Amino acid sequence: MRDVAAAGASTGPRVLPRNDPRQYDDLAGEWWRPDGAFAMLHWLAEARAALVPPATRPDALLVDLGCGAGLLAPHLAGKGYRHVGVDLTRSALVQAAEHGVRVVQGDATAVPLPDGCADVVSAGELLEHVPAWPRAVAEACRLLRPGGVLVLDTLNDTALARLVAVRIAERLPTVPRGIHDPRLFVDARALVAECARHGVDLRLRGIRPQVGGTLAWLLRRARASRTVGAVPAGRAPRIVPTRSTAVLYQGRGVRRG
Repeated sequence: MRDVAAAGASTGPRVLPRNDPRQYDDLAGEWWRPDGAFAMLHWLAEARAALVPPATRPDALLVDLGCGAGLLAPHLAGKGYRHVGVDLTRSALVQAAEHGVRVVQGDATAVPLPDGCADVVSAGELLEHVPAWPRAVAEACRLLRPGGVLVLDTLNDTALARLVAVRIAERLPTVPRGIHDPRLFVDARALVAECARHGVDLRLRGIRPQVGGTLAWLLRRARASRTVGAVPAGRAPRIVPTRSTAVLYQGRGVRRG
């Protein structure tokens, strides 16, 4: 399969390696489209935000590693956090700032923020994009204050995940080709062990998009694509728990005091 990332209309497609960060510049206009290339990231952001407890102190800080264009922000409204987003991609950070996120351009493996500054750290759909994911985990844990909460979701390092997330998903019109490098998928047991090394007891559960809702959304999207300017109507699919962590999984952990 060719590793082709969708590019802007003015330049046409360009060939990029899998997981190349430049894909996010090419896809900058997709972040906030409900039927766009990042639609599933909206669904995951809503599910991840559900794991974030309300703030328990004034000026509580949530650090959003790999924040992208700030898709988590709408789902944190009313929870009482200062939302700081960290990402490498400037075009995404510009959009995050427009949605109320205080942005920091930086690498998730070397975050320019002090130890113990965060009440919550979110690492959503990030670790499977980081060549040295244990370093990103170490940084996430370092940023947490004692009693702070880590929330994350990522893809498991399994044959089934590679089949579903790459070979099958990239045949769908809604998933950018080459967005994932399956060699970077994160073994669930290794992730739990790495978090424990850094003082965070992480609990995992499998998650997946709601089947009926996803099929209905794909149908609406297909119908809308035949009508210029149309946007699919109806509720977005929900992310729901599942017994297996073999493909996509979600984690929540607390930093020991």
